[in-house]
Amino acid sequence: MTQWSGPPPLIASDVDGTLLDGNEQISARTRAVVRAAVDDGARFVLATGRPPRWIPPVVEALGFAPMAVCANGAVIYDPATDRVVSARTLSVDALVKLAEVVGRAIPGAGLAVERIGSSAHDAATPQFVSSPGYEHAWLNPDNTEVSLEDLLSQPAIKLLVRQAGASSADMAKRLTTHIGTAAELTYSTNNGLIEIVPTGITKATGLAELIAPLGIEVGQAVAFGDMPNDLPMLTRAGHGVAMGNAHPEVLAAAAEITAPNTEDGLARVLERWWG
Repeated sequence: MTQWSGPPPLIASDVDGTLLDGNEQISARTRAVVRAAVDDGARFVLATGRPPRWIPPVVEALGFAPMAVCANGAVIYDPATDRVVSARTLSVDALVKLAEVVGRAIPGAGLAVERIGSSAHDAATPQFVSSPGYEHAWLNPDNTEVSLEDLLSQPAIKLLVRQAGASSADMAKRLTTHIGTAAELTYSTNNGLIEIVPTGITKATGLAELIAPLGIEVGQAVAFGDMPNDLPMLTRAGHGVAMGNAHPEVLAAAAEITAPNTEDGLARVLERWWG
């Protein structure tokens, strides 16, 4: 664990399974200690697989609008102004090649993409676009279904590969062999869903990009997460904390294991400094 002369200057938190409890809410205890940290001068950053359009409910629950690393590092988003600060995209050529690889490695898998506009609510840009018959891993009322050709016709911040009833871990093993270093592959649920972003893009790189102008490094952060998409951030942070409900790989890699998200695991750690 990094030893700070005082409280850590940076807190980076995953959202689902980490900051949110079992009811997808932020508990009063967690909200209070996060606000205490921010009031004391700490920077609090959301680092999530969510796209920007799914950040406003988190902001509302927190009671303030922290900067957000979205789409596993591909997007830096400012919810206070509803502005996409930067976005890293998979090119059309990359998407076509990845779709071909998925077709060979996991025949019949559904494909979808996340696209990005200038804001989280850019009505001119259909942001979640799926191929025909794509089965969602969770409720998603924002879907626009198009042909596979149309799906791959524009750059995207994320390509999603879905196989209902499969294990994401098994899918990742099959795809990694074929994709290699052509893109960054991870998952945030084990419910048959793989998330692919441009090569070298992770929550850690997104966090580093966001905080560089502030003169803060990722190594100065205490970071919290629960799934493989959190691993780069947790292992690069000064102190990476796995939630008690975390994936086995995250539990093994973290510097500390706290209580589950259903038992205020994040708050229990932050209360050491702001209790």
